Amino acid sequence: MKCCARPKSVAPGSRGAQTIKDHVRSNWQNAVLVCRKCSKKLDGGFGPRGDERLVKALRRHLSLKKGRKATAGIIEVACLGVCPKGAVTVVNGAASRDWLLVRPDADLDELATILGLAAGDH
Repeated sequence: MKCCARPKSVAPGSRGAQTIKDHVRSNWQNAVLVCRKCSKKLDGGFGPRGDERLVKALRRHLSLKKGRKATAGIIEVACLGVCPKGAVTVVNGAASRDWLLVRPDADLDELATILGLAAGDH
């Protein structure tokens, strides 16, 4: 099935009408959303040399791979609308009421713990 294919319209109650049943499984225990616009504004600032975006630095720090087979998803998303100066907005999917503003000098071990992504879990 194409990624963005629209289903053919089917009259309710007719043969072929169904609710959403198709799904794809992942190994994610947690999903973390990172604002792409904030990351671009900082132009890096994370990682051992301070030249990586937060997503890449956090994945590398936790030895996480990309995609649905990783143990957690760390995903760059479109602007989250907070736009802090000198920080990146991060949302933990498991605790979505509390958004984090992460500065470039942040300790990635502490951030991982706050996000529920402790290095020992992966």
